Amino acid sequence: MSGSFTAGGFGAGPGAEGMWQAFEQLRSQFEKKVGGRMGRGDVRAAVLALLAEKPMHGYQIIREIEERSGGAWKPSAGSVYPTLQLLADEGLITAEESNGRKTYALTEAGRAAAEEAGAAPWETGPSSDTMGFGPLPKAGIDLAQAVAQVRRTGTPEQIQEAVTVLDEARRRLYAILAQG
Repeated sequence: MSGSFTAGGFGAGPGAEGMWQAFEQLRSQFEKKVGGRMGRGDVRAAVLALLAEKPMHGYQIIREIEERSGGAWKPSAGSVYPTLQLLADEGLITAEESNGRKTYALTEAGRAAAEEAGAAPWETGPSSDTMGFGPLPKAGIDLAQAVAQVRRTGTPEQIQEAVTVLDEARRRLYAILAQG
C-alpha cells in the first residue's frame, strides 16, 4: 500500500476527495487480502457445517458464513450455488422448494460427511488476527464506510467537519505511536 498516503494528509486530492480516495484504497486492499483467504474446499466445508445445524436456503448460507467469520469472508452466490448442486449430485443434501425458494438439508450421508469434515472453516482456518486482520483494520474499514456515507449524503459543512475529525484522529494515532 505504499504511496497511498502522503506526508501532508490523505491521498492525492484536496480535502474530502483525497480522503475518500485514501479510504477506498484501504478498503480495497483489505478486501483483496481477506477475500482470497478461503478456497473451494472451504465453501464445501462451510456449507456442510451450516446445514448440519439446520436446513437453509442459499442466501441464508452466504449470510451465515459472513456473520460467523466476522465479516472477513463472504462467499459469492457463484461459489455457494455450484457447491450446493455438487453436494446434491453426491447425495449429501436434498433440496425442497417452498415459496419459490429451495431449502437445502443434509441427508444421512451428508451428516456423516459433515462430521468427517470436522470444524467449520471460520473456526479452524487462519484467523483474521494471525493474518494481520484483527480489530484495528476492521475499525479502519468501518470508519471508511462511515466516511463514504458522509461523502454521499453529507452537506458541504458536514463533509468539512468530517475532514476535521479525521485530521484529529490521524494526529492522535501518531501520538499513540510516539508514546511507545
